Amino acid sequence: MKFNVTGHLGYEVDGPATIISSLHCLQTPGQEVTDESLLTSRPVDYHEMELGLGQNRFSRISVETTGPLSIDYSATVSMSVRRVPHDDLTNIIPGELSAEAIPYLFPSRYCESDMFRTEAARLFPPHDSPYQQVKAIVTWISQNITYVSGSTDEQSSASFVLAYRQGVCRDFAHLGIAFCRALTIPARYVTVYAYQLNPQDFHACFEAHIGGQWFIFDATGLAPLNGLIRIATGRDASDAAVASLFGAIQGTELSVSCECLEEQFHPITRDELHNTNEALILG
Repeated sequence: MKFNVTGHLGYEVDGPATIISSLHCLQTPGQEVTDESLLTSRPVDYHEMELGLGQNRFSRISVETTGPLSIDYSATVSMSVRRVPHDDLTNIIPGELSAEAIPYLFPSRYCESDMFRTEAARLFPPHDSPYQQVKAIVTWISQNITYVSGSTDEQSSASFVLAYRQGVCRDFAHLGIAFCRALTIPARYVTVYAYQLNPQDFHACFEAHIGGQWFIFDATGLAPLNGLIRIATGRDASDAAVASLFGAIQGTELSVSCECLEEQFHPITRDELHNTNEALILG
C-alpha cells in the first residue's frame, strides 16, 4: 500500500535553542520512502543523524535568533505487511534469543518490567505460545485501561498507568511492553503515522519478538494495523520522541496527516486477526 504522510511542528523561540526531532519514516525491507522533504520556515543549523538501537532517523535543528519557527516533513511511503498463521509461530527461550532482541528484555525508563513480574504472572498465566500471552495482554489493556486525552505527561510510566487505569497511546504501549518483558518476551516501542486515526496525531504502539520475528500490537484499537507507517522504534518513548527541546523554546503547533493513495484499502484489525488465527508483521 502507498501512503502520503506529513508532519508539522511549530515553535516560539526566545533564545538559542536546539530541537532533536524524529519525523522521518524509516527505510526498512518492508517500507520504502520516496519524495521525502523536511523544510524549516527560516535558516537553521541542520544535521541528520541515525541514533538508537533501531538506527532511528533524527534531525538536529539549532537556531540562535528569536521568533517563530516551523518544521514541515512530507513523504510518500510504500508499505507492506505480512500475515503469519498462529501455527507457524515458535517459542524461543531467552538463552536462544538473537543479540538484536536481548536489549528489549530489560526494564527501561517508562517500562519498569521488573516491577510487573508478580502481577504479570497472576494476570497472564502460560498459554500455548508467547503470542497467545501477548494477545491476552492486549485484550486486558483494552478492557481495563481507559483512553483519556491529556491524562498523562512525559513523566508518566507504565506503573503510573497501571495504578490510575488511564492514559494515551504511548501509555498503552508502555504498559504492553512492561507486561511482555516481565514474562520474558522482548518488546519494543514504535512511533507511527497512522491512517484513519481520528483525530490525526502521531501514534504509538508496540512490537513483541516471537519466534525470531517482530509482531505489531496496538491495544488502543484506534487505527488499522496495516495503516501504520513506521517512524522509529526503541526501548520506550525516550528512544523515539517526536521532538526533544533544549534551550529557550516552546511548542505552539502540531499537525499530522496520513492519506492512503490506493483506491482500495481493507483495514486489518485485531478482531480480524483473531478470527483468522493470524499475526501481523509491520513493514
